[in-house]
Amino acid sequence: MHPEPWNELTHRLRAFALERDWDRFHSPKNLAMALTGEAGELAAEFQWLTEAESQSLDPECMARVQQEAADVLLYLVRLADKLQFDLVDAAHRKIDLNAERYPVDQVRGSSRKYNQY
Repeated sequence: MHPEPWNELTHRLRAFALERDWDRFHSPKNLAMALTGEAGELAAEFQWLTEAESQSLDPECMARVQQEAADVLLYLVRLADKLQFDLVDAAHRKIDLNAERYPVDQVRGSSRKYNQY
């Protein structure tokens, strides 16, 4: 079950779409495509920045990053709602799987994929 903030966000997004008659456009395919586009817009904010610049954004860039990150989150929440799965639970299961794939004693300090060590 969703913790309360996730449940509230899910319901608010659902109502937002229904009020605008957008639910019919929110198929899983369309939401996944929109999510990909928003992730690209988020990445574009960091394009050409140095590592140092990417870690200390000016206020205008930070505001744009926050908006793009929110768009990504909102599409993910909406996708989970449409497919009726608990996004937070799925994230916890994925962390558990990654913990199995990347045992600390074998990967600490390494960026290699789980099938490369």
